[in-house]
Amino acid sequence: MFSYYSWLGFRSLRRNPWLTGLMILILSVGVAASVSTLTILHMMSADPIPEKSTKLFIPILDNGPANDYKPGDRYIDEQMSYRDVHALLNSAIGKYRTGLYGISALIEMPRKDLGVIEVEGMAASRDFFPMMQVPMLYGERWSVADDKNGADVVVLSRKTSEKMFGKENPVGRMATMWGRSYLIAGVMDTWRPLPRFYRFNGRGGAFMSEESFIVPFESAIRNQTPHSGGMSCTERSGPGWQALLDSECTWLTFWVEMNSASERGQLASFLDAYVSEQQKMGRFQRRAPNLLFDVHGWLQELKIVGNDEKMSVWLALGFLMLCMVNTIGLLLAKFSRRAAEIGVRRALGASRRQIFFQALVETGVVGMVGAFSGILLSVLFLKLISLQAGYLKAVARMDWEMLLLTVVMSVVAALLAGLLPTWRACQITPAIQLKSQ
Repeated sequence: MFSYYSWLGFRSLRRNPWLTGLMILILSVGVAASVSTLTILHMMSADPIPEKSTKLFIPILDNGPANDYKPGDRYIDEQMSYRDVHALLNSAIGKYRTGLYGISALIEMPRKDLGVIEVEGMAASRDFFPMMQVPMLYGERWSVADDKNGADVVVLSRKTSEKMFGKENPVGRMATMWGRSYLIAGVMDTWRPLPRFYRFNGRGGAFMSEESFIVPFESAIRNQTPHSGGMSCTERSGPGWQALLDSECTWLTFWVEMNSASERGQLASFLDAYVSEQQKMGRFQRRAPNLLFDVHGWLQELKIVGNDEKMSVWLALGFLMLCMVNTIGLLLAKFSRRAAEIGVRRALGASRRQIFFQALVETGVVGMVGAFSGILLSVLFLKLISLQAGYLKAVARMDWEMLLLTVVMSVVAALLAGLLPTWRACQITPAIQLKSQ
């Protein structure tokens, strides 16, 4: 009977086209508003590296001055000083270690008549590539010797490589950056973890475009390549690059990968011992506890998913409830027009259960049609959201999970809205309806 009732449900869509169309429109708008906000929340809170999110750690060592500090005060910056990053990089802790910071560059095109392109990239250690599971299209990461000596080598993104050399393999060729020649060691394949957890530059920066290039960390330090991003200095450093490296200014990020999540305690003990040694040299005067975050904890600490997104979801769900209330009224009107038909069916022997089931299936058909129109409206709403907030463009897209949720939400909303009207339809008294005809 289900297939028969479904066929009747699709036929009933043409019986009152204006009323049915209004129901579908109201339901699809409510579902689309809810799904679009849920999609943003879903994509923003996704695990960017599920295979390793419990094994990657970022420490925060509070090297701020003791002036006006009270135990429990928040740390000054999420970043670290060069002195600490350099020391941790040269330690033996963990499976992989990387220091990194953002940089921008002007890259000269191979053809002089094409001028230069301005791109955003990063300086990172060699371990960054296996640690963050960076896929390679051509070539590979630079060698251990290049990493240690800070050689002028570069790994380009696929997009940057195609801008410069088209579809050709550029490995072994030279790229001119900052007026210096860099040997192209490899080309990254399309790689864009969202959120961009490894390099924090505000909530908007967590969803911006991929890295256009990566150069060795020690190469950037040796060439005095200025950073692109925030810097926190509690005391004024002396003039010159070396003074910045020797200062307590925080402007670098350090990540470490352990063999398993269970080694977190071992890493915490190592950091405590390191800070204790530095305190003997007069550093870390606050004596604040060291903090250690895995990827999930780090995203929560940075509040990548803010209260605005959560509030938007609740408002959208409230709007969906309002749409369901309007749908209930329209369904009541629809079934009241069919009172005579239902009375005849009851007089011919149909049970209340059969009437209820048929009416509920017809309501579900309305939900199915509303689901398809809801998907189209959701795509439109997400497009509008991405135009309004450019940094959300990367997350304003639906995956299969959200497509399935749209269908389920639309059908469930229609069925819930149809419970009262279908129950009322079952209460029709056949004798009264037959007598009135």
